[in-house]
Amino acid sequence: MFDNVKHNFGFGCMRLPMTDGEVDTAEFNRMIDTFIQAGFNYFDTAHGYIDGKSERAIRECLTSRYERESYILANKLSDWFFKTEAEVRPLFEEQLRICGVDYFDFYLFHALNRNSYKKHKECNSFEIVKQLKSEGKVKHIAMSFHDTADILDMILSEQQQIEAVQLQINYLDYDDPGVQSKKCYDVAVKHGKKIIVMEPVKGGALVNLPPDGVAEFQKLGNAAPVSYALRYAASFPEVFMVLSGMGSMEMMESNIKTMYPFVPLNKNELKATDRVRDIIRKYKQIPCTKCRYCAEVCPKNVPIADLFATYNEYALARVTKKQTRESLASFDVKASDCVECGKCESICPQSIDIRQKLKNLAKL
Repeated sequence: MFDNVKHNFGFGCMRLPMTDGEVDTAEFNRMIDTFIQAGFNYFDTAHGYIDGKSERAIRECLTSRYERESYILANKLSDWFFKTEAEVRPLFEEQLRICGVDYFDFYLFHALNRNSYKKHKECNSFEIVKQLKSEGKVKHIAMSFHDTADILDMILSEQQQIEAVQLQINYLDYDDPGVQSKKCYDVAVKHGKKIIVMEPVKGGALVNLPPDGVAEFQKLGNAAPVSYALRYAASFPEVFMVLSGMGSMEMMESNIKTMYPFVPLNKNELKATDRVRDIIRKYKQIPCTKCRYCAEVCPKNVPIADLFATYNEYALARVTKKQTRESLASFDVKASDCVECGKCESICPQSIDIRQKLKNLAKL
């Protein structure tokens, strides 16, 4: 269906190597070169990734250094960057300019849910993107999705021009009633859509496992936990692309070894992911993937993802309660600074009850 896509592994550019708050372009160059030399060519970004630094780094490190036909570039239309229909096309043109390209191979309606879908319809963005495709500025129309399966079914029934669906699929969320990975996958397949997988390692949660989770995988051999997570996501028959946000050459090299040549999980390995899923859930972590969309909208600049990551270290028994209290108190902006506006919850892909979680951290 997408003949120009090489292999089933893509470079997600939401978590790039950073130095002093800026993208480490020298390291990013090395990672891109390694990725392409290994035979992979799919890159995924969005306008808001790393406060806009992802798109600029794409231009500096990828599109200005490689011929256009040698890579696949996916970008996204995020509804929080426009308010009216008149702003949609100029936003798209700005994304092309920043990325330094004349077209996007894939252009996705970003993080669609029942609320953002309504806004996209009101702003006529579906028709605008169809027009952009007819002009050759978009090769394939797709969407990323965070809501229930019935909403996905409705969207795909109404917007049949969508060719692929980007879903959060990993062995922790597969049967989760909030994420509904399996149900959403089944709906997309019913509509004949190919699947792009995001968050295959759940923002790192399936890499940094509790000790008893690591022990389960060690029974199978010496492969790292991340390899089982990536192979799990890529083992579904209608998945054509698995994205991984890689922040170092070490991650890049490890993931390339896992994904080429790709081998699906066998029955024993699948059973092991079931056991590890049960182990992880015992620890009651906050299911934050550090996408930092909440940071885009928080009026008080509360570092929500970092606060949650601090707590999750305690939930995994890696630090003491005293150490956690000291860490939470050390932030310049604290959990107690939340004004409970709810903007973060309206944009959170994981549907976390952020305001209540911040109240709990403030008490801690």
